[in-house]
Parts: sequence; structure tokens; C-alpha cells
Amino acid sequence: MARAPRDHRDAPSRAGLGASNPLRQGAAAIGAALPPITSRAQVLLVAFAALVAIFFFRLVFLQVIVADQYAAQAEESRTVSFDTTPRRGTIYDRNGIVLATSVDATTIYANPVEVTDAAAEAQALAGILGGEAADYQELLSTPSTTFVYIKRQADVEAADKVKELKLDGIYFIADTRREYPHGSVGAQVIGFCNADGEGITGLELQYNDILCGTPGRYVGERGEQGFPIPGGVKEEVAAIDGTDIMISLDIKLQDTVEQALADGVEEVETDEGSALVMDAATGEVYAACSLPYMDPNNMAESEVGSEHVKAITQPYEPGSTFKSVSAMAILESKAMGPETTMFCPSTISANDYDVSDSHEREGATYSLREILNHSSNVGISLAMENAGFPYLNDAIKRYHLTEATGIDYPGEGGGSVLDFNQWGKIVGYNISFGQGISVTPLQMVRFYGCVANDGVMVTPHFLISKPQSGEVAEWPEETVTEDAEALRDLRSMLRSVVTDGTGVKADIPGYEVCGKTSTAEIASEEGGYKKDVYNLGFCGFIDNSSSKLVCFVGANEVYGMRQTTKIFNDIMTNAVKQYNITTDEAK
Repeated sequence: MARAPRDHRDAPSRAGLGASNPLRQGAAAIGAALPPITSRAQVLLVAFAALVAIFFFRLVFLQVIVADQYAAQAEESRTVSFDTTPRRGTIYDRNGIVLATSVDATTIYANPVEVTDAAAEAQALAGILGGEAADYQELLSTPSTTFVYIKRQADVEAADKVKELKLDGIYFIADTRREYPHGSVGAQVIGFCNADGEGITGLELQYNDILCGTPGRYVGERGEQGFPIPGGVKEEVAAIDGTDIMISLDIKLQDTVEQALADGVEEVETDEGSALVMDAATGEVYAACSLPYMDPNNMAESEVGSEHVKAITQPYEPGSTFKSVSAMAILESKAMGPETTMFCPSTISANDYDVSDSHEREGATYSLREILNHSSNVGISLAMENAGFPYLNDAIKRYHLTEATGIDYPGEGGGSVLDFNQWGKIVGYNISFGQGISVTPLQMVRFYGCVANDGVMVTPHFLISKPQSGEVAEWPEETVTEDAEALRDLRSMLRSVVTDGTGVKADIPGYEVCGKTSTAEIASEEGGYKKDVYNLGFCGFIDNSSSKLVCFVGANEVYGMRQTTKIFNDIMTNAVKQYNITTDEAK
């Protein structure tokens, strides 16, 4: 018999969970109990999802995109970096005496971020370091920086006192400071340095590249309290110290020269002057200075312009010391000898100008020697015209009288003279007695040195050697004349100037002092020359002796006809004793 089909709804499921299963009935009951999802709930769910997304993307931005930038900023906030100063080379005089040296110092700096009480710390710093507390407070309160200098190159003792205070945010760097043991003596030659240890003037500037050395670099990290983090030095490059130099200056003679110049200039009632002493055989400059002097240890009190040796840097019209150049040109031309005579009227004229001597006189017959003895403008003009002005032009060029000497000193002056094709008779006259041409005292010293050194012209210089390496400096020299007769005659004539002429106060008993005086007119800014105001000068040497030192002494803007021969005498008398200079006869 056929069966009726089973009702599917009444059949149990394969999983064994029928409609009457308690679990299924519970789920249905829970579903029936929950309210349906409203639109407000949907909004909250979307907002929550958006907030989660924002935090997620911000996290990605900070940890991935700008992570390096923020890490660098964090490192910068705890990192300090600065150049470390090398010890600058020492400058010695020719006898090994220290002229400039670097001594231990301490540079004090601050991290304003770490300063907790700027006003109180400023008061404490001012009490030890000096200065105004307000200035320190401004530094300690500097915004947006982690490094400011409080005091550069402070005394070690003062810095140690600051250390004892243990001020927040104050740190210290071992440093050096330039000192000049002899103060103003020789300072214009030696020069001085700024706070960064860079040469500013003089030989400090001239030889800065070898004196300064190579700076180092320090970069390190500091912790929360400002102390160095162990192992936190990122980079440390050691500084390389500078090279020592020995120069030709003799600080003992330099002191003598400076004192003699100061006293002598005061005696002729002015406050400007220059002096220079050079060895004509080597070119080594033993002493050089110009008034006013400067003190490199106290530049704030030094006068403007005091940092240069004007005998090297400032050209001037030399006046009668230049007559020796004309006399040499005349002797080399063979137109006249020392005893050759000629009539010299009281005045001569050329191109509507009159030439006369510095003192009134009647016409007279003079030998070339007497022309130099009396320092006659008329006589030297006529003698030079008789020889021919081309000889004078040739001497100016051959003796390099308007060219820089090449001395190792910054700012050397040159000189000037009209091209020969522009000379008229009056120009030739004027140049023959030292007007219408400009030179430096150093150039005149080199010329007189050439006369003393048998026609060999040297290069004036200061550098002798580099003691650490043993390197000895070499300087060129040149034979500019081989006319031994003319050189001998000129030395004889310059000796007569001292024994019988205008230079008698320069003489030193027992020695053959040779030289020439000068009372040079000063060009006026309004044209022509100033009235009764002169630049005085004397340049000379001791002939036939164990020394070939040449000395120039000048005094500027002097009222009236005076001399600097006594200053020369004081300097060279001291040099005779200091160097035990002997005459050829004594030898």
C-alpha cells in the first residue's frame, strides 16, 4: 500500500536542530527583544569610524612621514656644537724673546632654554666677570636658541669662580687668548688678533695663514640637566695648532727706538714721527715704529691710526734726504766729482717759478760736496741739470724709489713721480731736491742701505725663520750699480754732511757717521705748500764699521726749521753699545 508523502516541515534537520530546539528559540527571542538600528546610531558609528581613521592617519604621519624631521628637532634641542680654537703660533724676536703668545683661557657660554632665573644668574655673572648685569640677562633670555656666548676667552681663574656657582644652563669651553708680553713696544709691527683668533694688523695679519692653525669641531649631546650624555659625542675633530715664527725685530732696540722717538718728537714740539732701523746687508728690520703707539692688550684706549708703521705705509715728499739720490746720479754720470765746483746764484727760475735755498744767501761758488753740506736747492738743481735730467730719471727707476719694496708687512705704500715725458725744467729742479716726488721712509732707507752695501739692494723684511721646522726665509737682492767710485764718493760726501754740514748733531765720536738731513715742505690741500710747517728727517749709517745698520728718523708737521739728528744719535749710540759695533780701524 502506498504511503502518503511526509510533511517536510515536520522532518528534523540534518543538523539535528528542529524548530522545537531550545537554542534556536532563544536566539529568536533575543532578536525579537532588540530594537531596530536607528539613523542616530548609524551617525554615531560613522563618526566613531572617522575618529579612528583620523588618529590612524595622524599616527602614520608622525611615525612615517615626518619622523625624521621631528627626530632632528629633538636632537637639535639637546645638541651643542661649536668650533674649537687651535693654539696660535708664537712670535719670537730675533733673540728668541716671546713677542706674542697664546695662553690658556676659558670661553663661557649658555643654553638659554635651561636658564631658570636669568636675572639672578646675570647678577652673579656680573659680580665675577664685570660688566652690566642687564647685558648678561639679555643674553640669558635670548629666545629660539640653545647657544649664546657669555664671555669669550675669559681668565681661567674667573671662569673657575663661575663654575663654582653651578648656574643652570652655563657651560665652559677650554680656549686660548692672545697676549703680548711687551705691551705697546713693537706692537705696530707685531699687530693684534680679534676674539676669533684672526690676525687684524701687522705680522699677525701678514702671517695669519701659518700662525692661526686649523680650527677643530665639537658636536655633542647633553641630557636633561645639561650634562654630556655618555657616548653622546657625535663628532669631534681636533684643532691643529699654528706655526711659530721668528722675526728680525730686536725688542730691546725697539724699546730704545720708541723711547728716543717719543722724547725727540716732544722736543721739537709735535706729536707725530717715525723711525726705522734696517740691516743693509740682509734687509732685516731691527726696529720700526710711528707715533702714536698702540697697545694690543688694550685696543680700546689706542688712538685711531696707531696700528700702522707709517714709515712703511705712508708716502711723503722726502725733501733733502732725496738730494743723495740726485748726487748719486750726478756722480754716475761723471759730469761732476765731489770737488767739482760751479757758481750757485741765490735763486734760479724756470717755467715762471723761482727756486731758492731754505735760508737767504748771496750767490756763491760751491763744490758738489759743499752743495750737499749746505743742502742747497739751487746748487743740486743746477748740478742735476748740468748732468742731465735723464740720469735722475734713470736713478729713480734703477733704485726702485717709487716702487713697493716687497716688505712682508700689510699695507705698504708705494710712491709716485711724473712720467719723464711730462717733466719740464721746473719739474726736474723740484725732483732733484725731493719735491714733486713721493716715497716712503722705508724706500729711502733701502736706497741709503744700497749705498752702504756697495750697490747691492736688499729686500726689507721681518720674517727670519719657522723654528719648529727649521725653515729659513730667503729674500731676493739685486745689484743696482757697480760704480764703486761713485758709491765711495757719495759715502765721503755724506760723511762731510755730518762733520761739516747740516748733520753735525748726528755724529758719534770715534765712528764715521754718514747721512743727510731734510726739512721738507708739506703740500697744502689748497695748493702750493704750507707756510713754516715742515716734515723733518735724517737718514744715515755708520761707514767703515762692523755694522751696516741704516736708521731713518722723521718728525711730522713741525713748525720752524729744526732737526731730528739728535734722535738718530741717541738710537745709533745705543746700537753701538748693544751690538758692540767696531770700526774697521779697531778691527
